[in-house]
Amino acid sequence: MAEIATLARPYAEAAFRLADERGALAVWSDTLRALSRVVTHPDMQACLATYDLSSAQLRELFPSLCPSDLSAEAKNLIALLIEYDRLPLLPEICEQFETLKNDREGVVDAQIFSAYELDAAQLADLVVDLERRFKRKINPRVSVDRELIGGVRVVIGDEVIDGSVRGKLNAMAVGLLAS
Repeated sequence: MAEIATLARPYAEAAFRLADERGALAVWSDTLRALSRVVTHPDMQACLATYDLSSAQLRELFPSLCPSDLSAEAKNLIALLIEYDRLPLLPEICEQFETLKNDREGVVDAQIFSAYELDAAQLADLVVDLERRFKRKINPRVSVDRELIGGVRVVIGDEVIDGSVRGKLNAMAVGLLAS
């Protein structure tokens, strides 16, 4: 979906520049997440697919579904996206904005897959180890994947650290087949 990413990039970069200039990265992050939730809600998806709404109708409907504390700039972004039929880009705009924000703040997202629920202490220890290894602050997102059998699998960017039992068994199988 390179086309979606390409179309969303200028909006994400503009929102980032504006938020950065105003020292409002966290506020814009929250706003874009809220707007993304509205546009991806099944009822909104059905509405967009079923009804042939004009730009004026969408400009009236969409903000009424959003948080009431939207800034004038956020309302302008919504109006611009509606005008150019780009409202469905909001989730990608949000994702790209988060990437820019994380780069600025020295944070990296880590998707952690664990065979079992991690308690707070286990997660904290894992995050400390990852921060030491990557020399950046880690923003963990944890998911349970019972197929791992045991251990964890960590994905940070394009790097994968597989400390799962399933990963070790697969590595052993490859080694046995190669010899």
